[in-house]
Amino acid sequence: MKKICINKKAYFEYQILDKYTAGIKLQGSEVKSIRAGKVSIVEAYCFIVNDEIFIKGMHVTEHKEGGKYNNHNPTRDRKLLMKKKEIIKLRENISQKGLTIIPLEVILTNTGFLKLEIGLAKGKNLYDKRNSLKEKDLKREIERNI
Repeated sequence: MKKICINKKAYFEYQILDKYTAGIKLQGSEVKSIRAGKVSIVEAYCFIVNDEIFIKGMHVTEHKEGGKYNNHNPTRDRKLLMKKKEIIKLRENISQKGLTIIPLEVILTNTGFLKLEIGLAKGKNLYDKRNSLKEKDLKREIERNI
């Protein structure tokens, strides 16, 4: 499995409680752009409508050889493919105050499929973010000394 895009901001801003893997319903030009690494999920989030889950704000750059008419809309809402039981479980969890669904990574599997790893997340407070930075600096300093 190859990680194409990682949402580092999500790991800093949120505490990840649970992770899920979902397929993405894409057009052909979108697949080509994502495989080339021209995707951003930093500003994206997921929402549930009628037992279907969608991702909003995922930016996939237009493919250079797609032409004017065969290309896609870069910021359209994309449907995620998950089992209904998982979607219902997520919907019940996000009904709690302070929980949300955010994309974490775009993954290319060994079989050639594009997957999106999403996480059930809770926002961190400012002091939690400071602790994260301190831990990161300590790890970096320990690695330097070794």
